[in-house]
Amino acid sequence: MKNFNLNKLIRPTIKAMKAYTSARDEFQKINDDFVFLDANENPFNNGLNRYPDPLQRNVKSILSKLKNFPTEQILLGNGSDEVLDLIFRAFCEPNQDNVIAISPSYGMYHVLANLNAVEYRKSLLNEANFQPKIDDIFSKVDHNTKIIFLCSPNNPTGEIIKRKTILEIINRFDGLVIIDEAYIDFASEPSWIEEIKNFPNVIVIQTLSKAFGLAGIRLGILYASKEIVTVLNKIKPPYNINQLTQLKAIEILSQYEKIIEATNQIIQQKEILKNALNEISFIEKIYPSDANFILIKVDDAKKRYDQLVEKGIIIRNRNNDDLCENCLRITIGTELENQKLIQTFKTI
Repeated sequence: MKNFNLNKLIRPTIKAMKAYTSARDEFQKINDDFVFLDANENPFNNGLNRYPDPLQRNVKSILSKLKNFPTEQILLGNGSDEVLDLIFRAFCEPNQDNVIAISPSYGMYHVLANLNAVEYRKSLLNEANFQPKIDDIFSKVDHNTKIIFLCSPNNPTGEIIKRKTILEIINRFDGLVIIDEAYIDFASEPSWIEEIKNFPNVIVIQTLSKAFGLAGIRLGILYASKEIVTVLNKIKPPYNINQLTQLKAIEILSQYEKIIEATNQIIQQKEILKNALNEISFIEKIYPSDANFILIKVDDAKKRYDQLVEKGIIIRNRNNDDLCENCLRITIGTELENQKLIQTFKTI
């Protein structure tokens, strides 16, 4: 990070382009008494006939208070996938640059790399503890490496990456370090958001899909330096977060105490489920988890997966992932759902 220079990372075409300016960008002050004839909208009010705020100011204001983080350093996307795609498009030159990600990890990193014609280099985790191998990561770094992806807590392993490991990677790398914290609300370790002020090459990705229970509205969140957010705002679609999504996000974010309560219940249910799974004979290993799921190793992943499907229970077979032979991933459900899973395991 000591030689980090954001300007050198931005694609030349992105530097040169002029951002699209929408009607709501040009005129931001909204008053119900005004007559709006600027955006070719339907004039008949049905609650959704006007374009949404392109910068989602009300949503960001609530997030800013919850996270104690400046609004101008927050970017919202149509799910985390859009946020990640914007990062690729802003900083990675197609057919030239490369990115590095730990493996196994979230599969969309690879998909987005392929979509953007960017070489994807995998660094296998340490099989003993599912932690990154720092020397292996940096053996893959060259002058065209723009990004290192670290999912923490990691999917599908559930393990949170040790802070000293992430710190060393941040300090040694002159490109961008993306810390994907989709599951951070279930972890005992704090978020890296508070460290962004100390490390300008860090981008933290979070979501409302997990702890906040809003997977259906598709809202991803990026926290980064003002300079990085400015670049991404330049290329994002003007109205990427629709009005219904913004309104629902404001509603749920305003009930943060309920989110904390629900998150604690999920964490408690995870411990109960782990204890019960210890009694199942064909489960060979239960991996540590800082997420809202548990990865288990069984005798035959396909057989056990198919048996559960026959009983109307759907989990994820991760058998084809690196280092996950015969592994199944179980999302923590309600108390009744978890009990049904446990009873079914006992009968198969």
